[in-house]
Amino acid sequence: MKTAFTVARFLELLRDTLQLEVLGESVALGREITSSEVSSPGLVLAGYVDRFPAKRLQIFGETEMSYLKSLPPAQRVTVLETFFAFHVPCVVVTKGQRVLPEMLAIAARSEVPVLRSALKTTEFYRRVKPALDDEFAPTTTLHGSLADVYGIGLLFVGRSGIGKSECVLDLVERGHRLVADDLVIASRRGNDVIIGRGHELQRHHMEIRGVGVIDIPAVFGIRSVRQQKRIEVIVSLEEWDHADAVDRTGLDGATASILDVDIPKVVIPLNPGKNITVVAEVIAMNHLLRYSGADPAETFNERLITRMRAAADVRQYLQEDNE
Repeated sequence: MKTAFTVARFLELLRDTLQLEVLGESVALGREITSSEVSSPGLVLAGYVDRFPAKRLQIFGETEMSYLKSLPPAQRVTVLETFFAFHVPCVVVTKGQRVLPEMLAIAARSEVPVLRSALKTTEFYRRVKPALDDEFAPTTTLHGSLADVYGIGLLFVGRSGIGKSECVLDLVERGHRLVADDLVIASRRGNDVIIGRGHELQRHHMEIRGVGVIDIPAVFGIRSVRQQKRIEVIVSLEEWDHADAVDRTGLDGATASILDVDIPKVVIPLNPGKNITVVAEVIAMNHLLRYSGADPAETFNERLITRMRAAADVRQYLQEDNE
């Protein structure tokens, strides 16, 4: 189960990137951030609170701070008490601005942490949004091996011991790159992109039965690995069975779902003598070809249909020729 994303965790991950510092003596860094969205207080400072997104991280830029400073002290306190009564997860003041003492005092009473960033507001938004999107992205774990083959992310799946790791090892030896072996952590970005990466403790190690655990970058060099890759094709390795129907043309267009995203799937039946590594390279190149707009299976099918129609027209002409 994924642990809660607290303000303390937010600071741990992004303190340097966002140039953050904690303000005030009594802070509740254990407060949980539950949304990847960030907002500015906006109209709530003017008294309109009906549509205030209180569960988001709140950003006070130069406009918000200037507005607060322009208010009479009594009205300023009322506005701040109204704002902090929503118990927002955290407040970030950008551009290194001086924070009013009453703001810190009211935030402390409400147990809302106040952070300050040296970044300009626009730059802060630009950096924080991808980091929060990554943290809150839907995630699952997959049993398989992920490799970058000609720039295409191939996820090899199949029963334990069928040869997924050995296939990826052979691909690495041929100059392709390992992303993760055995355990793949998959996250959804946006609506239709699945990113796969290995566990941080794995560190691009691979278990080969009969050999043991090997360190891929130590053996093949740092260029043999990459940290993450989009999963674009699922390659399912299955034992050969004469009774099973096998796609011979590539027209079926099978898919498998990962985090509600349909990924193209290719089933490779294994039998003695088959070179799975070369087949994997062809799968990657064929996917590149289709991505560029050319589908060899469809082209061949259309050519065959055209030839059959032409032959049928000739037969019909000969049958109707009574001269």
